[in-house]
Amino acid sequence: MVATPSQGNLQFVTVKSNALAGRGDITIYSPSPSIVSEPLPVIILLHGVYGSHWSWAMQGQAHVTLQSMIDDGTIPPMILAMPSDGLWGDGSGYCNHSEKKFEQWIVDDVPKAVSEVTGNTLDAPHFISGLSMGGYGAMRLGAKHAGRFSAFTGHSSITNLAQMSEFVEEDLESYITDNNSEQSVLETILKNRSTLPPFRFDCGKDDPLIEHNRTLAKELKNQGIDFDYEEPPGEHTWPYWTEHVSKTFLFFAGICQ
Repeated sequence: MVATPSQGNLQFVTVKSNALAGRGDITIYSPSPSIVSEPLPVIILLHGVYGSHWSWAMQGQAHVTLQSMIDDGTIPPMILAMPSDGLWGDGSGYCNHSEKKFEQWIVDDVPKAVSEVTGNTLDAPHFISGLSMGGYGAMRLGAKHAGRFSAFTGHSSITNLAQMSEFVEEDLESYITDNNSEQSVLETILKNRSTLPPFRFDCGKDDPLIEHNRTLAKELKNQGIDFDYEEPPGEHTWPYWTEHVSKTFLFFAGICQ
């Protein structure tokens, strides 16, 4: 652990990561003190392109929504872990590149860092969600790593790595991964269908990614995959994600029961 300054219940953590071949940042929110007999569940929230570990807290106020829902008894106490994507280009895609392992950063290093900072949470339930590029990462990693994640969700998600070209300057060839057969959320889910944890995703009706999400939902339904999908009013903007992250918290709370 390199640094852990704090502001209220938010902690800003910098760790050295072998997966990143350098340092990575995480914003961690621990809910207001409550009496618990077991380690708290951990929700990992992944940001989109151009952002970083501060995005969900500073732009989306995710921790404020979480604490409000805890206070009114809607959900049990849970920890939020909001990591950077590794800060590669406009966005790493949370997939392993030839030299940096952004997937392992999220799946292995972030849970270990959270456990070190907040207490022994490694054996507690872990969940993963994200927006846009982060939704892509959350849905791929949630489907691939059922041993780590008890459920996953996505908001306004990119559904195939090729769609990154709509947002980033980097050539898609720069995203050569260690497993090019898993660049599609659909393919990853189908490949891991025997071990899939519960999942849901949503996309605003006026979001430029809506047709990609509709296609994913249609194909999953055709394949007999069980999932929840919604199309509320909204665009590819922070007001949408700020409002609808509460559905992710409710979904994960239901898994904890």
